[in-house]
Amino acid sequence: MTQTVLIADDHPLFRQALSLAVNRVLPQARIIEAGTLTAAARAAADASDLALITLDLKMPGAVGYSGIALLHAEKPDVPILVVSSAEGSAAPQEARAFGAIGFLSKDSDLSAIEAVIADTLGAAAPAAPDTHGELDTIRREVAGLTPTQLKVLLAVLDGQLNKQIAHNLGIAEATVKAHMTAIMRKLDVRNRTQAALVARSLGLDLKG
Repeated sequence: MTQTVLIADDHPLFRQALSLAVNRVLPQARIIEAGTLTAAARAAADASDLALITLDLKMPGAVGYSGIALLHAEKPDVPILVVSSAEGSAAPQEARAFGAIGFLSKDSDLSAIEAVIADTLGAAAPAAPDTHGELDTIRREVAGLTPTQLKVLLAVLDGQLNKQIAHNLGIAEATVKAHMTAIMRKLDVRNRTQAALVARSLGLDLKG
C-alpha cells in the first residue's frame, strides 16, 4: 500500500532534501510538497493515506506554533515531525504540546533526518504532551480546536473583524460568531481580546 508524506516548507531546496530523506526510508512513498500553511492544510485534508507530515514552523501563513495546531486538527492521527530552524530550548517541548511527535533542527545532517523519519513512521500516533499545570491545560484546549476555529482565532490575532474573517474564509458572519463563541468557551475567556491574549501567551502569534 502506497503511503503519502506531506512536506511543508517554504524553501524548495530543503523540500528536495527532505524528499530525498523520505525516499530513502520509504521508497514507495508518494510525496506531496507545500510551500505555505494554507496549501499544507488543504493537502492534509485531501490526503486519505497520509502517513507523515514534516513541518517547518517558519513558513507563509504560520504564526508561532499555529501550523502544528492546524495540521494536527486536520489529521489528529498522523504524526507531525517539526523540522525547523526555530530557536530556543523550549521549542521542542512547545511543539510537542501542540501535537507534534518530534522536533528536529534544520542543521541536522541527512542521516540524522532519515533516522528520525524512520522512527516517526514507526510510531502509531502523535505523542501525548505533558499535561501538568494550567498552561498545559490551555495548550490542550487550543490543540483541540477545529481547523476552522483555529483559522478564525488566527484572523482575530491579525486584527480582522468578523465581516473580514467571513469573507476570507468563505463563511457567513453568523458562523464566524458561532466559532468565536465556541473558541471563548473552550479557552474559558469572555471576549475576543482575552482569547487573543491567551493565544499570544501560547506563542501562536510569534512572527517567524
